Amino acid sequence: MSIEVKVPQLPESVADATLVSWHKAPGDTVQRDETLVDLETDKVVLEVPAPVSGVIREILIGDGVTVTSGELLARIDAGEAAEVPVAAVEQADQAPAAVADDGGPADERNAAKLSPAVRRLLDEHDIDPAQIRGSGKGGRILKADVLSFLEQTAHLDDAAEEPSAGVLPDVPGALPPDMPPASPRQDERVPMSRLRARIAERMVEAQQTSAMLTTFNEIDMSKVIDLRKKYKEAFTEKHGVGLGFMSFFVKAVVEALGRFPVVNASVENNEIVYHNYFDIGIAVSSKRGLIVPVVRDADLLGFAGIEGTIRDYAQKARDGTISMEELIGGTFTITNGGVFGSMLSTPILNPPQSAILGMHNIQQRAMVVDGEVVARPIMYVALTYDHRIIDGREAVQFLVAVKESLEDPGRLLLQI
Repeated sequence: MSIEVKVPQLPESVADATLVSWHKAPGDTVQRDETLVDLETDKVVLEVPAPVSGVIREILIGDGVTVTSGELLARIDAGEAAEVPVAAVEQADQAPAAVADDGGPADERNAAKLSPAVRRLLDEHDIDPAQIRGSGKGGRILKADVLSFLEQTAHLDDAAEEPSAGVLPDVPGALPPDMPPASPRQDERVPMSRLRARIAERMVEAQQTSAMLTTFNEIDMSKVIDLRKKYKEAFTEKHGVGLGFMSFFVKAVVEALGRFPVVNASVENNEIVYHNYFDIGIAVSSKRGLIVPVVRDADLLGFAGIEGTIRDYAQKARDGTISMEELIGGTFTITNGGVFGSMLSTPILNPPQSAILGMHNIQQRAMVVDGEVVARPIMYVALTYDHRIIDGREAVQFLVAVKESLEDPGRLLLQI
């Protein structure tokens, strides 16, 4: 019996998706719920599983094609392996399958499952795929991997042909007669992924539709660091999750948002929408770009709940399994450039939100405390806000409230 594989129902906010890559080819056996193909939307990569166990009979849509909900992708012969028609095998040249799951270099068993473009490049240059480590999902060899390999090989060949450093030309300033001309400089053009294009679109949108302004402050992290050091092991032992800085910041932000509701609001046409809940977006870096999963009802979560949610999101971002629902609906965002070494930055709003807090790295700095110069672990923080609805006074006081909570963490526990 032939079973159809279709594009799943996409969220209302997503019109279409791009078919990224097939994990199987016509003639391959599949197990129920095994991932067949990846579809990329503006926000996430969706994995389409096999509805039944069987054999791939035909693949109807190849890589890079835009698809919509309900569109037919492939057909599977359910049950035992069946003979696959020649036409279906030919379609394998239009929709490649995945390489070995171990993430290692492709071997002879995988050579037949390379994409047409990759296979053609390998054949033209007589390259053994085992020489190349793929950067695609599951170790898939991409066209960019082959081009990079060719470029590296060319550089090695050029280096081998160059004369010895100790050999000088007879004429001062002249090149040795056997020195090859310099290789022409070449540009590599790579299409933006849908996620990167969407990030670019939203960044420009934020610049054009809001009146962004940034205010700064500095936070003495001594007490947070001491508290974390004192209870880190006990916290992990009890809750099964590490105690990081982000939970302190989320708690401090929620406390400050309660005092300054307009910072948690958004603009909709000519109205200010005040949100009576605290869904805090946490910017997470992934291989595909920056994504912002949302910690729902952060005011109702304890430190362990916040840390556990962030840990799960980070893992999903690395695995590419985060869902669309987990990326929408935030009311305020926190981004941490400090993990990459940033000292100071001006974060850009995440529309339609009206404010975003930027964390930075912690450095020992000279501070005057009780008339004496002492070293303190200081973090610079930045609040970018939409000046259309948030006045400077409210923005500054909000950031001061965050500072006060973190410099005296007991406030977070006593809610004062």
